[in-house]
Amino acid sequence: MPTLTITQRKWLLILHLIFIAIWFGNTVIFLILSIAVSFTTDENVVLSSYTIMHLLAQTSGRASIIGSVVTGILLSLLTKWGFFKFKWIISKEVLTLLSVGIGIVGIYYWTLHAFTMVSLEGIESFQNQSFIINNYQLFGGVILQILSLASMIVISVFKPWGKRKNSQSTIA
Repeated sequence: MPTLTITQRKWLLILHLIFIAIWFGNTVIFLILSIAVSFTTDENVVLSSYTIMHLLAQTSGRASIIGSVVTGILLSLLTKWGFFKFKWIISKEVLTLLSVGIGIVGIYYWTLHAFTMVSLEGIESFQNQSFIINNYQLFGGVILQILSLASMIVISVFKPWGKRKNSQSTIA
């Protein structure tokens, strides 16, 4: 398998970090908007917050997730790190799967569901048990995603746990 030059690797890493920053930033925006929704009874604020969340989930959120995964795969494939040589990389892969699932499936669904409920029912939806549960699920998913993304950043910097035992150099 061909490897990257140092300059190519650095540019790919920069691109990967940009996608991660966008993903993390989107998730923080989701947290802020989720908190705003939790502390208001203004239908316009709630509808606007969910409209923004749903728009972000469909656009920059989805693009940053895909970009992060693709550049992460390329970094593993085209550098010495590989996919399964190091325990810290495997832990990042597991956290990535968790974050992708939360982002693409969970957060997208929860924001769409809340947006639809507020659009159809208006302020009455605030008292609906389904709406309240959906808000808790969204808030919990956002918190879990922030923790997962922050953990991946910390793991990337410190690279704990070292190389796997019986890790062969032929494994990509």
